[in-house]
Amino acid sequence: MEIRILHRQGKSIRVIARELGISRETVRKYLRGPDLAPRYGPRARPSKLDPFKGYLEMRIAEAAPRRLPATVYMRELCGFGYNGGITILKVWLAEQYPQVAAPEIIRFETPPGR
Repeated sequence: MEIRILHRQGKSIRVIARELGISRETVRKYLRGPDLAPRYGPRARPSKLDPFKGYLEMRIAEAAPRRLPATVYMRELCGFGYNGGITILKVWLAEQYPQVAAPEIIRFETPPGR
């Protein structure tokens, strides 16, 4: 979008390319196309943990209201053939538990020496 703005301001393709540090052909490409700006987003990749998420959700419900450590779940999953790491398990488990708000801190101040 910045390329179009600079072009509308009357700047040449060469000047735009020099300011943005890109080639003149790239500038021309984005000026020709209606909306060719690259749109990147999260890629959908299957996780090694995906086949076991149903089991984990069941175990979390059984253990509620307690939170079992990730190592316990890891041991159980390894018995079912899970060959992934514990970090992805910890990240997924953290998303499953609700965030507990910290208690409000009330300040108490006194005059000096008291």
